[in-house]
Amino acid sequence: MLLLLEALAVRTQQWRHGYDLMKETGLLSGTLYPLLIRMTDQGLVEAEWREPEHPGRPARHAYRLTNAGVELARMAAPASRAFSTKASFA
Repeated sequence: MLLLLEALAVRTQQWRHGYDLMKETGLLSGTLYPLLIRMTDQGLVEAEWREPEHPGRPARHAYRLTNAGVELARMAAPASRAFSTKASFA
């Protein structure tokens, strides 16, 4: 969840597609989408259907942090950095 929060927090007002988030975070779809659903249910992420940019393509869900999600990302950022620093020395 910290990886996903960090990725979404980079551009808090920009809508992001799940596929892009998978590439950025390295999370697999079986992990990413349940996290996004749970975070949406908790009011941390908002989701909406976005019309395709190219004709003939299906609509896709897009996600972005809510104000509560932005606040959680800010609070979690120091913990996330500490974790990654410790992990790099392990």
